[in-house]
This record gives sequence, structure tokens and C-alpha cells, in this order.
Amino acid sequence: MDIIEKISSEKSLNFLEEIIENGIKSGETSVHTRFPPEPNGYLHIGHAKSICLNFGLAKKYNGKCNLRFDDTNPVKEDVEYVDSIMNDVQWLGFNWDSMHYASDYFDQLYNWAVDLIKQGKAYIDDQNHEEIRKSRGTVTQAGTNSPYRDRSVEENVDLFARMKAGEFADGAKVLRAKIDMAHPNMLMRDPIMYRILHTHHHRTGDKWCIYPMYDYAHGQSDSIEGITHSICTLEFDVHRPLYDWFINSLEISECHQYEFARLNITNTVMSKRKLLQLVKEGFVQGWDDPRMPTICGLRRRGYTATSIRNFAEKVGVAKRDNIIDLGLLEFCVREDLNKISERRMAVLNPIKVVITSYEEGKTEYISCINNPENESAGRREVPFSRDIYIDRDDFMEEPAKKYFRLSPGKEVRLRYSYLIKCEEVIKDEAGEIIEIRCSHDPLSMGGNSSDGRKVKGVIHWVDATKAVEAEVRLFDRLFLQENPNDVPEGVEFTEMINSESLQVTKGYVEPSIKGAKEGCSFQFERVGYFCVDKDSSSEKLVLNKTIGLKDTWAKIVK
Repeated sequence: MDIIEKISSEKSLNFLEEIIENGIKSGETSVHTRFPPEPNGYLHIGHAKSICLNFGLAKKYNGKCNLRFDDTNPVKEDVEYVDSIMNDVQWLGFNWDSMHYASDYFDQLYNWAVDLIKQGKAYIDDQNHEEIRKSRGTVTQAGTNSPYRDRSVEENVDLFARMKAGEFADGAKVLRAKIDMAHPNMLMRDPIMYRILHTHHHRTGDKWCIYPMYDYAHGQSDSIEGITHSICTLEFDVHRPLYDWFINSLEISECHQYEFARLNITNTVMSKRKLLQLVKEGFVQGWDDPRMPTICGLRRRGYTATSIRNFAEKVGVAKRDNIIDLGLLEFCVREDLNKISERRMAVLNPIKVVITSYEEGKTEYISCINNPENESAGRREVPFSRDIYIDRDDFMEEPAKKYFRLSPGKEVRLRYSYLIKCEEVIKDEAGEIIEIRCSHDPLSMGGNSSDGRKVKGVIHWVDATKAVEAEVRLFDRLFLQENPNDVPEGVEFTEMINSESLQVTKGYVEPSIKGAKEGCSFQFERVGYFCVDKDSSSEKLVLNKTIGLKDTWAKIVK
């Protein structure tokens, strides 16, 4: 059962659900949420939590959830990001009731700004950015009024129209709300509502050269769409008084903003600025690099939508910031993949084994269960012949104590197949082992043996004559430091990158994997979970390691 189903059966309510249910008791009959990303980058796991929350609440209370693009800054926005956001939301399993853009409301926002000017609640300021910043004061010191604060309504209306007409250069003027330069909340000290940007917009083209600030556009967009619960992350707590001020001053449909703790995960950065830096400076191979916390990166690595939704549910909704162990996310994907992934055998660090007692040229096929967790997954035929590959880690020439895998004179069972015994080790001139020669017990197929003996070691293998060669990309955490955002002064966060976060090797896999589609996941027995990468082709198989089999998180939560 995933978050979409569980959210309706959860016994304890989070604080947002309590607010909604108290509202229902008071006669409020509708729930209308929205997910409002700015299309200036790719969504990450933190956005996934917000998506699950907004769409999940709407589903639980038979409400609606909009997708709205906050496209008020054309300098950083692009259609590429719009398309990726829509794809990510749908991949996570959600569908919006309606889709909007802040730019849909540019005309109305402009007219409302004129209304505020006419009310004497907004004015045109000729100060530059640095002058405005200095005049705001500090947390302990009041700001100072702009010398342009007392312009007449008529002059302000005229200047704002001329700003819209494109008469002034970028940065020459701004429209500011007239609130209180001594307000204890710095955001209430005459915040900027509009700035001049002679920049092409991805939807409105060159119609506009003035663009509203987020704090001005956000609440009014909520009001236009009839949003009842405007859910933001905790850093917007101090923005709420301004959100309310604009709505009350314009006397438009009232909305309410609620804040929850943003998602912070160990060994991860989720600042869009930092993620963009990783991409632009080549520390990763793009937004969908499987080491990135972006939704597209997680998807490419083999994470499932179900695992991410279940992670969001387990994290819950809190009012205070905290840091979630990355192990919980790994636990969720491992738990889901165990249920749905078909089993295969793969050898990622191969060494050849020749079974000298097996008939040369013979191939037999062993029937194996695809997924013991799911009988409907059926069975497959695995080829077996005289020449096989095993993993180098499964052989030790001088075995340590309690080493139960293959070694000279010792016997192990090949998974699903025969017992074999190491008879000879072949080395090259440098002393490197290049081949292991073994005998086998022909009566030991299927767990039997010729005399009823048992062995402790069981190892995986692939048929050397029919195995498919694959490029295998092994991923580790991009940052080894638990909090890569917490670095000493003068140290760049990129210095914390794990230099071994990506290793590429050549391996061999069962032939049944050949032709598998991009994103298809498998459990490689005794190794981990892997998926087919988008770089795969009919000539070259490329596999990404999603996660290992070892479950460290379960030990933590017990």
C-alpha cells in the first residue's frame, strides 16, 4: 500500500490534516491545494515531498490540486524545465486538476498594482538595488524612507505606465509597496513589487518588460485560483504577513498560507543554485545524473515512484526542520524493488571457471523462478555449460578462516546448479589468476549430491558462452560528509564531493536481460538492484546500480 492509499487510512493526523478537519467541522466544505514550482531547474526529492503532500491532501479530502508555474523571472526560466516538471509530477503518479502559470495573471496583477498605487499603498522608487538594500536597516535598526516615497498618486500611476511601456532601462526604477520602514519583519519594509527586465519570456514573449516579484504574485495567484490551503516550506513563514497584507489591501478572495518543514537529507545538497553549479562545472553529467537528488536522476538510477511516495509518507509532515538519514530513502527503494524486480545473475568482476568434468560443447537450461515474492512473474531458462564466469570475490587462493566460497581443494554450490570443486588455478606470467579449473558432481543438480553431503558456500555465476557483456555503472553517495552544506569558511561545498561516487566496470549478465527496455529493474542475486540506463542500445547494454542488497536502515529503526 503506497502513500496515496495509506493517507486515507492513517490513524494519526499531521497538523495540516488537523487544520483541514477542524475547518470541515466549522463548515468549510472544500480543499483546493496547488504545487507552484518556478521553472528554473529540475525538481528534486524535496519537491517530491511537496508534490505528495499537496496532491495527497487533495485526494484524501476529495478536493483539487493545481499545478502552477511561478514564471515571474524570465531570466532563469525555460520551457525545458516546464516540460521536465510536468513529466516528474505525472511519473510520481499524480494528475493536476488544472494547470496555470503566474504569467496567466500578468494583466490582472498589473491592474491590482495600479489599484494599490491609487490607494497610496505603492510608489515608484528610483533608488538602485544597493541603495534600497542599505535603506532597509537591520534587524535591530529601523530602515529609512526612500526620498521618492511621497510621490503623488498621479506621478506614480504615470511612471508605472511608462515602466510598462518600456521607457526605462533595467534597474532604473522599481515599484514598492508602502508599508512600514520600521517594521520588525524586514520583509514588510516597503518590499519591491515590480522590477524592470527587458527580457524575452518563454510564454508572453516581449509583451512585458516589467515582472512581478514572487511575494506579490504568489498570494494573488492563489486568490484567483480559489486555493484554500497554500502550503509552503518553513522559510516562507516570515513571508506570510506580506502574503496577507496584499490580499487584505486588495480586498480579494481570502487565502491562507501554511508552512511545513522542508526536506533535508544527509549526504545531499538540494539547493537549486548548488545543483546547477554541479551541472555547469561538470561535477556530474547532467541534471539526470544518477548521483543527483533530482527526480529525473533518481528515476534514471532505478528508484520507483512508489518508493519515493512511500519515503514521503514515512518522513511525515513536521513544523520544525530536521535532517532525514539517506538510509531511509534507500530502505524504501530496496523494499519496493524486492517486491517487483525479477531476479537475474550477473558477474561484475569476472574470472573464468572451466568445469573440466562437464561435457564439452554441451549446454543445458535450468528453470529458475523470476521473483519468489511474485509467483505471477513466472520462470526463465538459464543456460549452463562447461565454461562459466564467477565473481573474483568468490575465490580465494589462500582462504581466511570461515571462508566458505571457492578455494583450492574446496567445494561450493553454483546457485541453482551443481556442486563444483577447485582442482587447479591457472596464472599468467605476472602471477595473476586468469582461470580456475574445477570438477563437478553430476548428481548434485537441484540441491542434491552423489552421497548426501552438504556445503555451506553458494555462489552465483553466468554461462561464459551465452552471457551478455554490459557496462556497469556503480554509484555511491555524491558526498561522504553527512552535511555537505556545513563547510568551513573559505571551503567550497564541491570540495566535499566523493571522488569515487562513480565507478564503471565491465560485467556479464544472463542473456535474458538482452533487449530489456530503459528503466527496467532487476535484482542481481547476491549483488544488488540494477536498472537499464538510457545509454543502452542494441549493441551495448548499460546498467546502473540502484542500491545494494544490504539493509543498514532496518538496523537503525529497530
